[in-house]
Amino acid sequence: MLPAMHGQPPARDDAQRYARHLALAEVGAAGQERLRHAAVLVIGAGGLGSPAALYLAAAGVGTLGIADFDHVDLSNLQRQVLFDTADVGRPKVEAARERLQALNPGIRVVAHAVKVEPAGIADLFAPYDLVIDGCDRLATRYLVNDACVLLGKPLVSAAIHRFEGQAMTYVPGKGPCYRCLFPDGEAALVPSCAEAGVLGVLPGVMGSLQATEALKLLLGIGEPLVGRFLVYDALSLQFQEFRFARRSDCAVCGDAPRITSLNPAPEPGLAHIDVWTPEQLAQHLKSADAGSHVLVDVREPQEWAAGRIPGSVHIPLGSLQSRFAEIPADRRPVFICAAGARSMAACRFAAQSGRDAINLDGGLYAWTAAYGPPPAP
Repeated sequence: MLPAMHGQPPARDDAQRYARHLALAEVGAAGQERLRHAAVLVIGAGGLGSPAALYLAAAGVGTLGIADFDHVDLSNLQRQVLFDTADVGRPKVEAARERLQALNPGIRVVAHAVKVEPAGIADLFAPYDLVIDGCDRLATRYLVNDACVLLGKPLVSAAIHRFEGQAMTYVPGKGPCYRCLFPDGEAALVPSCAEAGVLGVLPGVMGSLQATEALKLLLGIGEPLVGRFLVYDALSLQFQEFRFARRSDCAVCGDAPRITSLNPAPEPGLAHIDVWTPEQLAQHLKSADAGSHVLVDVREPQEWAAGRIPGSVHIPLGSLQSRFAEIPADRRPVFICAAGARSMAACRFAAQSGRDAINLDGGLYAWTAAYGPPPAP
């Protein structure tokens, strides 16, 4: 069950508020009523989720869920248009709920301050007709895809990286899923916005496209991005489209799926990966067992030069395969990057090579938040 509606019921101004929709033959009064009865869940109140949620609220989607476990940071404001400076430090879902409810008091906005994890994802998704994925973690992106396939929920997925955006749509029984496009997680792995940077307006474009796809699906109009992978290059202002088909060997939607529940067994190569918080790493570095591990920083040279955790060795991710033998065989590597994505890729490589590995959760951003900036040489 969804929580009760926040805010007061609106005045009966719907005809004026939605006048431009009502003027469209493809929407009209019947379509607007469909939107009023629809429920959409937005995963991630970030760069993508912000414009998507704003446009869905403005369009009159009756129930809008926002799932995010983060707090507003000053660095978010360059692109996350749901928030303003006064929101810094607040839970994102609470600030988002206030903003969306102010935009349209006639809708129900539900704040889910939860991490999207296998244990609770079925209950989280159950009340919603459609899911928009705006997360920035690869593992979450695959989990959301798998849940939508297994629960029969349409999914509009997007990702951003520097100056490029990507989008696709999954509709149960009508086309391929995200795993059909990227069966191997490494093929889809890109650094997070914090690590690689992102042009501030880019998620606005892609989040708006996600809202467009959601409205089309809810209204039953147009042609969704099913079986089509859309790539947007902001620097050249060009869109490219690549068609792809459902894979018969897809792990979740194929003819003989290996993923049949929302608590799948660990993927091959991941069984030997642990995740440490900065506090766990700091405690370990002070322990008598500190010599059993080696800190391996996989960032780029300019990042390494700006500061690193004392005692770290530097092997950029792109050089890891050729320099992997430099990591002592009798010491377990703790991989470190800016925010945790590249270091997880390094952990995957180590695990596939038969070595146990540890990922510093949140990378140096999390370490800096806990202990201050690491020293430069």
